Amino acid sequence: QVQLVESGGGLVQAGRSLRLSCAASGSIFIVFNDMAWYRQAPGKQRELLATITSAGTTNYPNSVKGRFTISRNNANRTVYLQMNSLRPEDTAIYYCKVDTSYPAWESYWGQGTQVTVSS
Repeated sequence: QVQLVESGGGLVQAGRSLRLSCAASGSIFIVFNDMAWYRQAPGKQRELLATITSAGTTNYPNSVKGRFTISRNNANRTVYLQMNSLRPEDTAIYYCKVDTSYPAWESYWGQGTQVTVSS
């Protein structure tokens, strides 16, 4: 029904920037609600990084506030995560999550994209 395709991950040096994209595919009649980005490093719990509501309201934890920015383009049904001043501890698999409100209230996860920050 809905498939999320992530892109933009890779290997970067500390202090550099990276932008992740998550494009949603499916029926043009699907209405998307909140969108979010998460990450999970080996042996650690999945961490919420950023959320953005259908109205464009954003929220971030202190760990990434001021460095990461979430945005969305409703026309092409894509959510982005701009990551600046990357640190080695940012190394993880990054996942996008998208909620729908029509035709049903559901949540979908992307396949994950690896981000590796070297020192």
